[in-house]
Amino acid sequence: MEYRQIVAVTGLTGLYQLVSTKNDGALVRSLTDKSIKFVSSRVHQITPLESIEIYTYSENVRLHNVLESMKENDASIAALIANKKASSSDFRAYFATVLPEFDQERVYVSDIKKVMKWYELLKANDLLNFEVYTQEVVDMGDVVLEDQEAEVVEEAPKKAAKKAVKEESEEKPAKKAAKKAVKEEGEEKPAKKAAKKAVKEEGEEKPAKKTAKKKED
Repeated sequence: MEYRQIVAVTGLTGLYQLVSTKNDGALVRSLTDKSIKFVSSRVHQITPLESIEIYTYSENVRLHNVLESMKENDASIAALIANKKASSSDFRAYFATVLPEFDQERVYVSDIKKVMKWYELLKANDLLNFEVYTQEVVDMGDVVLEDQEAEVVEEAPKKAAKKAVKEESEEKPAKKAAKKAVKEEGEEKPAKKAAKKAVKEEGEEKPAKKTAKKKED
């Protein structure tokens, strides 16, 4: 049994281990008496403890972080819960030692009492080990950094390759256009020569006509 399997169920006191889920609900095991029961999703809402956060005046704090802090000062928790004469200010004062920045307007005394009872249940079931969450955060960070570095390293050659392909594809039409222009120019020269030759022949034809006319006279 692990902390990530523990859930709170609306309408039911205590905490439960999520055994299995169904289309219309789930099977849960009580941490108090170990009994298994079916809870309907139409009647109850099932909330994993690892998804719960506590309101603060800045960013919300995950529940397991609060429970971790409570481990350092848990001597007075059981006594405070058992003390029927304890006032709301007593519970708030204790919670302020655990989470000084908690939002006192949105976190009610009933919420504080519930968290304290949850702590006692988790402690009794040896479920207050949260090192796995710290380790996951570190490992995830390392993986992300390595992936980002690899992406940056690979990105430059890819861009260079794409640029070369693009320039090559742009170069081909330019070369074709240049070749076409040279070809047309080459074809133009014989045409000009032919035109000049025709003009020359026409110029030579006129004196011949004049000579023929002179002989007739």
